[in-house]
Amino acid sequence: MAAIRAAGTKPEIRIRKALHAAGLRYRLNVTSLPGKPDIVLPRFRAVVFIHGCFWHRHECSLFRWPQSRTDFWREKLDGNAVRDQKALRALDEAGWRHAVVWECSLKGNEKLNFDETVHRLVAWIRSGEKSLDIRGK
Repeated sequence: MAAIRAAGTKPEIRIRKALHAAGLRYRLNVTSLPGKPDIVLPRFRAVVFIHGCFWHRHECSLFRWPQSRTDFWREKLDGNAVRDQKALRALDEAGWRHAVVWECSLKGNEKLNFDETVHRLVAWIRSGEKSLDIRGK
């Protein structure tokens, strides 16, 4: 697990480049905010999380429960999901808007059109809506 990146993943970099190309400027992995969001847009008071479906226990085609050490993995992944929910609640209470872009929306059988995904994300950032959840088909 030491080789698993917490930041700078391929899906995260793709989204960051697209947001920059759309003229949006952001900060990365701000540790002072709950959940250490991947992308923070202070001007819009918005944060974006790019979640891997396995690590954040997303029920989609990319997620499979491991067959070995099942107790360990169940505890670890359940803990991740609980922490995610706490972070989103804390961001809500602090007045931040949040979006979650799931890995399955960017790759695999359920992936969405990347340009449409970025367009939805940019429109949400500029809209002022409270939250956005982008999942695969």
